[in-house]
Amino acid sequence: MTAMFVQLKLGDQRYKSKTLCKSANPQWQEQFDFHYFSDRMGILDIEVWGKDSKKHEERLGTCKVDISALPLKQANCLELPLESCLGTLRMLVTLTPCAGVSISDLCVCPLADPSERKQIAQRFCLQNSLKNMKDVGILQVKVLKAVDLLAADFSGKSDPFCLLELGNDRLQTHTIYKNLNPEWNKVFTFPIKDIHDVLEVTVFDEDGDKPPDFLGKVAIPLLSIRDGQTNCYVLKNKDLEQAFKGVIYLEMDLIYNPIKASIRTFTPREKRFAEDSRKLSKKILSRDVDRVKRLTMTVWNTIQFLKSCFQWESTLRSTVAFVVFLVTVWNFELYMIPLALSLLFVYNFIRPARGKVGSIQDSQESTDVDEEEDEDDKMGALEKGHKGESEKKGLIERIYMVQDVVSTVQNVLEEIASFGERIKNTFNWTVPFLSFLACLILAVATITLYFIPLRYIILIWGINKFTKKLRNPYAIDNDELLDFLSRVPSDVQKVQYAELKPGSGQSPLRKKRSAL
Repeated sequence: MTAMFVQLKLGDQRYKSKTLCKSANPQWQEQFDFHYFSDRMGILDIEVWGKDSKKHEERLGTCKVDISALPLKQANCLELPLESCLGTLRMLVTLTPCAGVSISDLCVCPLADPSERKQIAQRFCLQNSLKNMKDVGILQVKVLKAVDLLAADFSGKSDPFCLLELGNDRLQTHTIYKNLNPEWNKVFTFPIKDIHDVLEVTVFDEDGDKPPDFLGKVAIPLLSIRDGQTNCYVLKNKDLEQAFKGVIYLEMDLIYNPIKASIRTFTPREKRFAEDSRKLSKKILSRDVDRVKRLTMTVWNTIQFLKSCFQWESTLRSTVAFVVFLVTVWNFELYMIPLALSLLFVYNFIRPARGKVGSIQDSQESTDVDEEEDEDDKMGALEKGHKGESEKKGLIERIYMVQDVVSTVQNVLEEIASFGERIKNTFNWTVPFLSFLACLILAVATITLYFIPLRYIILIWGINKFTKKLRNPYAIDNDELLDFLSRVPSDVQKVQYAELKPGSGQSPLRKKRSAL
């Protein structure tokens, strides 16, 4: 075995740790959040797995933790001996009481009661900004109705129900049978741990013992919610890239503490429950190559612009660049770096809002899919064809190896493209909350560098880094800058989160029919 990872399971909640190279004392240093209800069995199952170079996995050891036996509001350091192998697993478990999700009818709406709303608002007021830092806010969603849904049954009707997801919280409505215009009229309440989470609302058709059929989906960033207004959202396809069929009516209320939300921005995002790894997709790979190509061309054009200044291709431009260079270098101080970045934010904020719609449309074009040519199905058929043939086992392993390499390349390209796009979207005020927060941090950095010598700042930073493990041996290392950028949407996510107006988009089915 060359690598190791850990799987944790509590009920139907499942997490998988990162994979580390095999060693005698591996340290994962990761945090996972589970929902535990005191009236249910609380057995946490833990499995340690090993993996070799051929991706063969083997379970090395297991252990269990009885959550119900642990005290509340206390960090419990556990040394768990592994069954069926030598060694122990050390972990820190903390039980923290928190507000849970809830479902009610419209007549029992928590935020509709003025006294209860005032009490909730008081809980998240600025005076309580340093209390219970993980309790950022509360979201109330009224799922009213859907109109003109896709008919999934042979009778020309559907049996729709609605699934709401916010982070790892999932709630669903009841099913309304034989109806394309269902009215649920339910109220859902979610606790908010991260203001940058996205509410996903998916409509399914209940199909007995079979998996439900997809009827449409919409993704709504919490920071884009308009409080107390009934909004009509056009349902999209599974990839959230094109309009599907039908609309859904939602009314949402959001109450949160901006100080807690800002501090939470610079901490690691909550990990999602373990899901099936994403399959290799030719169209996603092609899209990511184009995204990286656009970023590369931007860098290349910038380099060519600077080179043209040195080559005096334009006398006026080179003269201005030369004067700016002399003045900047002669008067340069370190505090000018965050000051210049702040001015870039200000420039993007006050300039005319031109091209924003065009940029979204360009992103939409980069994510469009040719529905008539599904490369994923082709690759799946090719794989099945190889399996069906009586070929040698070595050939099958080589095929999987190639797919694994290409899948890794696909993921790396997506990370590179998303990183560059997130930096661009931070300066473009794509999410005003994040851009304003960045401006505030840069302003503080400018003032700090202006009044405090650099050696003192480096000294404080170094002392903090060296003593962090001494002050808290179980502290999880994180990069605040990367945590911040992880909240900024990429260009693909901008398309997925863009709200379509009713009648503005056509479903793929209608597009094909109109083309005929």
